[in-house]
Amino acid sequence: MTILIEQPQPGLQMLDKKIPDETNELVLDGGFDAPETNAFGHDFRDYHVESERQKTVEEFYRLNHINQSYDFVKRMREGYGKLDKVEMSIWECCELLNDVVDDSDPDLDEPQIEHLLQTAEAIRKDYPDEDWLHLTALIHDLGKVLLHPSFGGLPQWAVVGDTFPLGCAFDESIVHHKYFKDNADIKNPAYSTKNGVYAEGCGLDNVMISWGHDDYMYLVAKENKTTLPQAALFIIRYHSFYPLHRSGAYKHLMNKEDAENLEWLQIFNKYDLYSKSKVRIDVDKVKPYYLSLIDK
Repeated sequence: MTILIEQPQPGLQMLDKKIPDETNELVLDGGFDAPETNAFGHDFRDYHVESERQKTVEEFYRLNHINQSYDFVKRMREGYGKLDKVEMSIWECCELLNDVVDDSDPDLDEPQIEHLLQTAEAIRKDYPDEDWLHLTALIHDLGKVLLHPSFGGLPQWAVVGDTFPLGCAFDESIVHHKYFKDNADIKNPAYSTKNGVYAEGCGLDNVMISWGHDDYMYLVAKENKTTLPQAALFIIRYHSFYPLHRSGAYKHLMNKEDAENLEWLQIFNKYDLYSKSKVRIDVDKVKPYYLSLIDK
């Protein structure tokens, strides 16, 4: 299957053109050749295949779905929103991720800095003029420093994994949905309906999303008054929101601006996912370019 995506323009609808052929080649928007399988030789995001990672990933989601509640997320946002943990540069933060491996990821067990650069370089190849998107790719997972002792040493279930709204019903499309049966919010009638505590079309900014690296990095960028465009902040906060951008769940909570930004997220997501491989990036070679973007 070859998938070709038209070059994006903000505010315009972007359509996937699925063209069947006799190969399994996957070509992203501008020609980046995506690997056919993940680092373990399996299909991407297959949470049921027997592999060395499968048991670790499933146990992660069991703990995640039990502990991510509306009140928990509210406490985390209030505490970490103060941004009083550590002061460091963006690149120092990237280097801190050298020691971080994401237990929720069935596709890769490499240090996270590898994933950041793989994603950024793949986008840079296909979208050479969208430098804001290159930098967004570099920093999108920096919130995973929450796993580091200097940022509180939070457990994996409170930092990584697919994200989802709290305060309304858990959609069936969420990975390992079965473990929500032990989540405290299940017992709250106010959270058990499709809209829950929200109004339809309220906008995702008004929705409580499960806590983790996405929401934290969004808060860091926003509170530090980043000059990145709104689409970049949307990508950072919702890139793990697979029930939305992969399954189409929770779209009833979106507003017009969300719908426009979702187009960019769906483009970004292809690179976030399909750039994962054992191919190493020469950090010293690409570092000057990304330092220039950070300064800009």
